Amino acid sequence: MQREDADLDPLDRQIILATQAGLPLEPEPYRAVARQLGVPPEEVMARMRRMLETGVIRRIGAVPNHYALGYKANGMTVWDVPDDKVDELGVQVGALDCVSHCYHRPRHLPGWPYNFFAMVHGHDRGEVEEQVGLIAGLLGEADRGHEILYSTRILKKTGLRIA
Repeated sequence: MQREDADLDPLDRQIILATQAGLPLEPEPYRAVARQLGVPPEEVMARMRRMLETGVIRRIGAVPNHYALGYKANGMTVWDVPDDKVDELGVQVGALDCVSHCYHRPRHLPGWPYNFFAMVHGHDRGEVEEQVGLIAGLLGEADRGHEILYSTRILKKTGLRIA
């Protein structure tokens, strides 16, 4: 369900401002936000749940810094697979520990035949290539060709911020 009315009351806005760069890294992050805002933690949790359900916020989740965790090789793998198999294959590939995300994208023929993307992380390129071999084995005959596009620099990833 999408929230049609994007108006936020002052407390909703304060909660978003307090959490948009991430929840506090402590055992009870909602309690820390509540303390900061001077409201009960149950109020923070209920409002965040409502904003999530109504589409004001899309998700609450951990965003690991792969590089800081020792994963120095990041390869966006691009695959040419049958369009009618992308959803089924995406579930399987997305469940692999080495894949942080995967998605379907349109082909741009004749130069770009790839329609399925999966980000693979490894400690080095050799490890990424091993993981890609496992994915190729999983895809079997559905793999009609693939490439690995390695990251050459780290970009700061942030979502939309309100001021």
